[in-house]
Amino acid sequence: MIRGLKAMYRGDNHFNLVGRSRLFLTISILAMVFSAGSLVTRRLNLGIEFEGGSLWVVPVTADVSEGDVAAAAGRGGLADQAVQFVNEQGTRKARVTSRSSDPALVDHVNAELASLPGASADTIEVTSVGPTWGSQISRKALQALIIFLILVTIYISLRFEWKMALAALACLIHDLLITGGVYSLVGFEVVPATVIATLTILGYSLYDTVVVFDKVQENTSLAAQTARQSYSDTANDSLNQVLMRSLNTSLVVLIPVGALLFVGITRTGTSVLKDFGLALFVGILSGTYSSIFFATPLLALLKEREPRYQQIRARLVSRAGREPLPRRPVVKVDEAATDQGEAAEEEVAAEPVKAPAKAGGKGPARRPARGGSRPRPSGGKKRSGGKRRR
Repeated sequence: MIRGLKAMYRGDNHFNLVGRSRLFLTISILAMVFSAGSLVTRRLNLGIEFEGGSLWVVPVTADVSEGDVAAAAGRGGLADQAVQFVNEQGTRKARVTSRSSDPALVDHVNAELASLPGASADTIEVTSVGPTWGSQISRKALQALIIFLILVTIYISLRFEWKMALAALACLIHDLLITGGVYSLVGFEVVPATVIATLTILGYSLYDTVVVFDKVQENTSLAAQTARQSYSDTANDSLNQVLMRSLNTSLVVLIPVGALLFVGITRTGTSVLKDFGLALFVGILSGTYSSIFFATPLLALLKEREPRYQQIRARLVSRAGREPLPRRPVVKVDEAATDQGEAAEEEVAAEPVKAPAKAGGKGPARRPARGGSRPRPSGGKKRSGGKRRR
């Protein structure tokens, strides 16, 4: 195991991530459907900044219970109060929230809460937001999210291509749904800090996706020229090359965010730290998963439908299914026999060749030159294009 981890950190991993794209896409789709169902059935616990209402923060003593605070708020006229206790700078405080923002009701509740042990009219903090203002804030947050997604889609389409932009957009929707589903399950309150954290994690997820897509585009452009690999195989190799970079970056970010979430839950109770830390922690986990196991496999499925990559895959399949040619038998040569044959040829070449005497008492004919040239005819006549030898 340790050897495998070392190999991963050196980048020597060869995981078939794109080859299991159907499994990862199925997991992602099921998680998205489950999160969407949770958002529909349980809904988000929106803060008063989005739906309007009132918030009272009352310092109380340690012997004051949740029932005491709820009873005091009920005497003031509240029927939908929600009470939570927090510790802020060593002081125990009760947070009372309601959807009502009527000024007269707020004053009555303020007076009743001031009668609790440890509280006074001067120490109670009251925040009241009207329903019109809350709807405006919600609408502006939704507009900011839509504008962000549109700009991201345009940028990736210009920088890479529209199929990569579509995969990145699906990746961002995946992260949004899962983060919202977790918020609806745990019941944490959605405050403006949650919106800021959501936009932050979308930017982080987009950064991780762009890093992977850049490596995929670099390798696939070379592979398309050589036609030695399919798009899915090249994308899988690219994903393995940047896998540890993505995991290390996410791990470095998750450690401080996890510490922030731990402090927000254990030390200060319900606070901005808890809401902000939960959105960041869940979003970074989801963004890391989606950029590796969702965006790239989805991109590979889209690109494999292009005609040129279908031709490359068909050529590779036919090449892989072709039977190998029979190998020619290797003839072993006896080096000793070869040397003896070469020596015999040299001895024969060294001996003079004796030809029979011609009629007329003339001497033997001249031996032909080595290389197969015919003897020069007698008579001493010069051939055309040549010179007479003496």
